[in-house]
Amino acid sequence: MPSVAVVTDTTAYLPAEVARREGITVVSLYVLFGSERTERESEIKDLPAFFEELRSAESMPTTSQPSVGDFVAAYEPLLAGGGGVVSVHISEGLSGTVGAARQAAEQLEREEKGGERVRVVDSATAAGGIGLIALTAARAAARGVELEEVVDHAKRARAEYKMWFALDTLEFLRRGGRIGAASAWIGSTMKVKPILTVESTMAPVERVRTSARMFERMVDYAQQRHASGADGWVVQHCTAPDQAQRLVDRCRDIFGREPEFVSELGPVMSVHAGPGMLGLASVPTRFL
Repeated sequence: MPSVAVVTDTTAYLPAEVARREGITVVSLYVLFGSERTERESEIKDLPAFFEELRSAESMPTTSQPSVGDFVAAYEPLLAGGGGVVSVHISEGLSGTVGAARQAAEQLEREEKGGERVRVVDSATAAGGIGLIALTAARAAARGVELEEVVDHAKRARAEYKMWFALDTLEFLRRGGRIGAASAWIGSTMKVKPILTVESTMAPVERVRTSARMFERMVDYAQQRHASGADGWVVQHCTAPDQAQRLVDRCRDIFGREPEFVSELGPVMSVHAGPGMLGLASVPTRFL
């Protein structure tokens, strides 16, 4: 077993088989349906039904980070053997997850249960980016790299990682209040297809008029990333499996290798991205 364990959260949307294979522990965020109920993201499996509920809801559900207790429960058994933990999470600019993870580490340190051996890494991104950074950390740990070196490896990978994601509409970002720097696009641009990225917070890249043009721009971006040597790639989508498969087929030829994973967003990110989202992220293969 590696002396360093890796933890991430559900907003990475790592396929379960990938998390198991790489030995990555996943902590769930929450979806809050007003005062009526709170559900773990990991337990909401029917995304079409989820969106159907959104369409008929008077107000959008909100999302929440894991509790400090959730992180304590994840870290404690991993620390019991004397090793360390590298915990890679959604951008602190988008969620309180990083803060909850740090509080859990501090609690375990006070209780003399090894919290000083936890390193929390703010991925400064979301979705597939978190997953790729967690993968780089897990694979470094599997090679026997020590705790601080695993953290350094993950941070260097993050420095060279990039992502784009295209939305069918800005409506869900607007309703969820997470539109950030893309707020200037509200109004006349609600009918175009926005392309954005995440660098701590969501930031606009460009606007295109049609779904076909949006798709080709994502392919162009894959070619740019390949030209820069960033051939470790992932594709993610939100209720758009056919379009995602088309992008995978095109990118496989561009990158000359299979994706690290392909997955669908869950409720926490899809409540902001909306159906039809298509994303591509990559990192240089030397980090994998």
